[in-house]
Amino acid sequence: MSERRWKRQQMESQLVQLGVREGDLLMVHASLRSLGSVIGGANSVMQALLGALGPTGTLCAYVDFEPFFEENDDPASIPVFDKQTASAARDHGVLHETLRKWPGALRSDHPDAGVAAIGPKAAWLIENHPLQYGYGPGSPFDRFVQATGRVLHLGSPLDTTTLIHYAEHLAPIPGKRLVRYRRLLPTEQGASWVEIEEFDTSDPVADYLPVNCFELIVADYLKAGMGSRGPIGDAECHLLEAQELTAFAVDWLQRYAALHAK
Repeated sequence: MSERRWKRQQMESQLVQLGVREGDLLMVHASLRSLGSVIGGANSVMQALLGALGPTGTLCAYVDFEPFFEENDDPASIPVFDKQTASAARDHGVLHETLRKWPGALRSDHPDAGVAAIGPKAAWLIENHPLQYGYGPGSPFDRFVQATGRVLHLGSPLDTTTLIHYAEHLAPIPGKRLVRYRRLLPTEQGASWVEIEEFDTSDPVADYLPVNCFELIVADYLKAGMGSRGPIGDAECHLLEAQELTAFAVDWLQRYAALHAK
């Protein structure tokens, strides 16, 4: 028996049934493999998303970038970060790179916390992305929450919910780790090495937090009756309210810290 092959129109209908609305500001995380066999692949998934959002909706995704160099490489061989051409990080999946390259898509200036967006709110969302603390106030994540954005998981693991980094930034908990690193960036004076300071996003921000805390936070949010879930393609998918999730995550982190921080 052959596997089911999903059409763009079916996926668009399923997105609407899940709760995606015309005019939404939507941040997507996706595992195309989990969706199953889609006629047209990533392009059809993009078209389904844009179709469900309509002309007044805006689609965005966290893209990061793939540096392809190490700190100890010859500095003369390291390319300047170019937001127009730098690929999205491979571990975010094919759809994020598809969105980045989609006609009309815009990308924020931050190399690591970068967001790509397409739609009427795209320019506003990605403008003036702070290099320092790029997941915090003034960032696309901050604007996304203030604009009552929504997070969509298309079969992707709950622990990939990038918005939780914003909650980590906001949460007044002890022991948050700081990292400092350098990126070769274009500036008005030409290419320059710029030092960036950020709360550590490579693992949960404090050592006493569980390794899977992002997954736990989102799972508890869903168990509390918030957000929605439903099938799209072959995958179980989730739609989360950004303001609600951020407040829940900050409270979760504070409660956990009160019990476990030393």
